[in-house]
Amino acid sequence: MRSIGYSILALLLGLPTVPPVQVPEGEAPVKSYWLHMNSTPTSREMIEIEADRRSYVVLNAWEGDLARKLKKANPEIQTFVYKDLSSTRDYACSGGVDDADLPTGVGYCEADPSWFLRDAAGNRFSYDGYAGHWQMDVGNPAYQEAWADNVVASSAKVFDGVFMDNALFACDTYHPGTCPAAYPTDEAMRAAYLSMLAGTRQRFVDAGLKTVANLSNARLHDGAWDSYVEHLDGGFDEWWLTFGDDDLLSEYEQGWSRQVAQITANEAKGKITWVQPHHSGAEQPFRYAFASYLLAVGEHAAISEIEETDGYDDPSRWRAEYDWDLGDPLGPHHEIATNVHQRDFECGTVVVNANKTGTGPVTVRLDSLHTNETGAPVSYVVLPGTSGTVLRKDC
Repeated sequence: MRSIGYSILALLLGLPTVPPVQVPEGEAPVKSYWLHMNSTPTSREMIEIEADRRSYVVLNAWEGDLARKLKKANPEIQTFVYKDLSSTRDYACSGGVDDADLPTGVGYCEADPSWFLRDAAGNRFSYDGYAGHWQMDVGNPAYQEAWADNVVASSAKVFDGVFMDNALFACDTYHPGTCPAAYPTDEAMRAAYLSMLAGTRQRFVDAGLKTVANLSNARLHDGAWDSYVEHLDGGFDEWWLTFGDDDLLSEYEQGWSRQVAQITANEAKGKITWVQPHHSGAEQPFRYAFASYLLAVGEHAAISEIEETDGYDDPSRWRAEYDWDLGDPLGPHHEIATNVHQRDFECGTVVVNANKTGTGPVTVRLDSLHTNETGAPVSYVVLPGTSGTVLRKDC
């Protein structure tokens, strides 16, 4: 129903006499997740709020009680336990005994010496920048078996799934310029990870545990995302489209379209995608990432912003835009100008300009009057490079 007050104001200002879209109440159409991996304190109020509006949450192995509280608050939320695929941690072992609840699948003290990756001189690899993380040989069948058995035994009936961190693609990740003797090329390293994911897949299926792996930088390697996800229930892109307020990923061979295609490919297979833009909350990077997410989203993908790398503490910011109901998509996104994409919904339109930051603006005319993010009525939008908009209309 139109507001009389709005109509009078519109006439005075010379605007079209169409009021801002009223968003119907109901379930939020956008899915979001919470990575609570730093074990910061949680309140009862926080648990109830986040359980109601997040679709997925990742916790540490020692947070089973928190997982139960979240499930009690919302039986539909899916809880995942954090486990690093690629390392063991020496700080999780004391007096020769590994901790009962580990951030990895294999304890440092129990690990067989042959399971540690080594350089050409026989030295073990530690993660550059992460003290106490020792890289393991994911291609070793004995390591694979021990990792999967331990994770399943400790996680089944406590969590809904496993978040597998560090499914790597490059052989020198965490030790730039030096590759393991066993895997001297990126191709050899990826083959080792595919071996582990494929070789352990059925254990998790049989245990009823979903698997989502951190596939950061998959866009840099042809076919990498799809090949890994084939043996998983989903993938997480830790660095998705925005790497800071002034560092936005535009379109090029390994750029924007590859990251958007991650969602498209997973939705077609009924698989999960978690995307994580990095920025301070500034308007342009948020709108660019959020609009790009909506270009491809279906029933499974979720978005969550982060301001500080590894800042997995309190819940990420909840945006008012997450509650907007655009209705069902009327089809896939399509290119309307060079690197400019649009997707139409029953109750709105999403447009993204994926050209480089600083390139000239593109004017997109709409087929009907819409409401922009500020609540103003618009019949067209002007978008510079690496920007996006989410528009609503009456329906």
